[in-house]
Amino acid sequence: MSTKAEKKPAGKAPVKATKTKVEAGKRKKTRHETYGSYIYKVLKQVHPEIGISNKAMAIMNSFVNDIFERIASEASKLASYNKKTTLSSREVQTAVRLLLPGELSKHAVSEGTKAVTKYTGAK
Repeated sequence: MSTKAEKKPAGKAPVKATKTKVEAGKRKKTRHETYGSYIYKVLKQVHPEIGISNKAMAIMNSFVNDIFERIASEASKLASYNKKTTLSSREVQTAVRLLLPGELSKHAVSEGTKAVTKYTGAK
């Protein structure tokens, strides 16, 4: 039973150990993406004198995530019904019309159209 000599790879740098979450007693801070800064900016545009508590901000963030999820899901279904692989503004607009009631959907569609024209005009 002979043992084979191990060969070292020529010209390759040694593999460094990856950093773990707990390094030297400190825990790496996880990042949480929220809509907090955007909600705050809109609040200051509408009511500059009013603040918002952390609990209210968490509720608003949850609300925005929920609406985003619903619109994305509905737009995805609409695209698949029409055998499309790409979501366009048309699918999103139709999803908004289906999900939001009455006057709210009209305002949302007009604001969305305004945002899209502003974005395409800036290019």
